Amino acid sequence: MKTALVIGGGPAGMMAAEELARAGADVTLIEAKPTLARKFLMAGKSGLNLTKQEPLEAFLSQYSHPQIAAIARAFGPDQMQQFARDLNVDLFTGSTGRVFPKAMKASPMLRAWIARLTELGVTIRTRWRWQGFDGAALVFDTPDGRKTLTPNVTVLALGGASWPRLGSDGAWRDWLMAKGVTVTPFQPANMGFQIAWSDHMAPHLGQPVKGAALITPAGRSRGEFVLSKRGIEGGGIYQISSELRAGAPLHLDLAPDIDADTLAQRLAAIPAKQSLSNRLRRGAKLDPVKLALAMEWGRPLPSDPQALAAQLKSLPVPLGPPRPLAEAISSAGGIAWNSLNDDLELSTLPGLFAAGEMLDWEAPTGGYLLTACLASGRHAGRAAARRLLSSPD
Repeated sequence: MKTALVIGGGPAGMMAAEELARAGADVTLIEAKPTLARKFLMAGKSGLNLTKQEPLEAFLSQYSHPQIAAIARAFGPDQMQQFARDLNVDLFTGSTGRVFPKAMKASPMLRAWIARLTELGVTIRTRWRWQGFDGAALVFDTPDGRKTLTPNVTVLALGGASWPRLGSDGAWRDWLMAKGVTVTPFQPANMGFQIAWSDHMAPHLGQPVKGAALITPAGRSRGEFVLSKRGIEGGGIYQISSELRAGAPLHLDLAPDIDADTLAQRLAAIPAKQSLSNRLRRGAKLDPVKLALAMEWGRPLPSDPQALAAQLKSLPVPLGPPRPLAEAISSAGGIAWNSLNDDLELSTLPGLFAAGEMLDWEAPTGGYLLTACLASGRHAGRAAARRLLSSPD
């Protein structure tokens, strides 16, 4: 039987292994860690956002590269949900369109998926760590010593370089570059940003900021974020993190549901003898966290109602650098698209395919990352199966 190897036991690798097994290949799935899909399980601790139910074009617009968007077009939100249901995972859609398992856990889905792979005949090897090439062979450190394998086709699904403690350490980069593959440098994606807080912010750290608009040169967005000891993080920031990483300025609209003139009128209606804090609480309806931010980033706040309203409607955020790659939810960078053909096969290494976060793309959290990882694993697995079946015995 023709042999196929998948290196990397996350969602992209598991999907590739399933596609190859369904095509009749003898498939071995290799994972460096003791168990499969550790990052998938970590994501499940916050509820496992599988995908987002929204118009397909809006969904695809969130991807940074047209090729990953084209791959996700063939396996998008509808297909992702059906995939989960086929594993007997009951789903629900939240008010924002995000889709979750009703159990709000990743482990039941993972167990069912591993069982299905086993039924399909996939051999799973854990604690096997890829160590690069020996000529055309692939070299592994295993519990039984060093092994070399020469499969007919290989799919690499080793992740990017975020959360290295879970296995995605980017060690593969140098081995592929030595084989003529172009790899774009890694950068943090879906990450927080550092901010130097003053002492008066200490009581508010750890609190969410709700109901504010985030303003960048690209536009306005609404999304909750959190004040942490080191800065700001959370979904609202992750949505615009690639723009901020590139140096775009950020402003907050602390009263996004009313215009500046109306806000100025409400501020002017508060008696001048009131303290500035009371004027902001009563006139602008700022909660304690927003009030603290106005004091932190707006000083000296003007007393004139019109100028004060303008400041609250466009409060500058003194962003520091992004949080480190090791803390990021995902990474930008990876295998450059000009090193791949449309089948996700490496042009300098025929018979070797790549999928998932190894590829140079990024997307915000909210189901986009996971959907595209499975979509690319499916795409690479099917392409590897076609190559396998078309090659001579």
